[in-house]
Amino acid sequence: MRTLDMVTFLVLARNRHFGRTAQELNTTQPAISSRLSQLESEYGCKLVHRSDREFRLTPEGERVLEVFQHVVESLQDLETELKAGYVGAVANVRIGAIDSVASTWMPHLIETLRDIAPNLRIELTVDGTKDLVHDMGKGKFDLIFCLDPAIGDGFRSFVACVWQMIWAGAPKLVDEHATYSVDELARMPIITFPRDTPPYRQIAPYFQDERVLASKMTSSNSLFAIINLVIDGFGVAALPTVTIDRELNTGLLVPMNVSKWFPPMPIVATYQSSTHQKIIQLVADQARESAKAFCERAKAGAAWTI
Repeated sequence: MRTLDMVTFLVLARNRHFGRTAQELNTTQPAISSRLSQLESEYGCKLVHRSDREFRLTPEGERVLEVFQHVVESLQDLETELKAGYVGAVANVRIGAIDSVASTWMPHLIETLRDIAPNLRIELTVDGTKDLVHDMGKGKFDLIFCLDPAIGDGFRSFVACVWQMIWAGAPKLVDEHATYSVDELARMPIITFPRDTPPYRQIAPYFQDERVLASKMTSSNSLFAIINLVIDGFGVAALPTVTIDRELNTGLLVPMNVSKWFPPMPIVATYQSSTHQKIIQLVADQARESAKAFCERAKAGAAWTI
């Protein structure tokens, strides 16, 4: 089958008229009819219902249209890639990220990609780690940045950066001159992520006994909701320093001195290496650079790469 035959069918399906199709392709109506007949003969079925008053695709024609569109677009992308280099290829890149990434170095990544690969179409989804990993496994993302890796054939992972975690609270709730023990923190209202999330896996062992959290814990699946609750004095929370830098500088939040430091939080990148390999690798490599550049600009000890 020739590419010309597929293109002819696509143009015919769009125009729904043999004369306009022949004019657009700079050929004759008999030539268009001949190409259609060859396709119908090859597939052994009618692809078009046509009469003096009606032109419509058969169900088989609709299916052929769907496949031909994908094939022709892929061939066009390939031509662009080979002529202009893969950075010139047209492609959709589906990225998922947690709040702390979306609000820090993700804008820099998207801006840089637009500069070096202007034909890339970036689709960004901000969600929690659990949903991002699940959807990555279902093929809904090309790359994700969260707290856990996605495991599966064709997936590759690396640590993009590491966030320092600090305890913080509103000035009316926290004595910035005191040093809080674990027991003292446990007696305070705690705001954190829900029980079935990766962040909770860090806070529960910190207190060694989940029961001490049961009566004084408020949970939310949104980092920004947690920050606002802490600002309003509903409790204290362990948060990435880079996500509350402005609040700390303006005095809306106060860092807490604690006897036991909260463990740092690695941000794990997982990407799909079996499709659009060069494009996805380009985005993954640039993500490393964007994360590194952000960490270098951050306050000392607040973020780093490994």
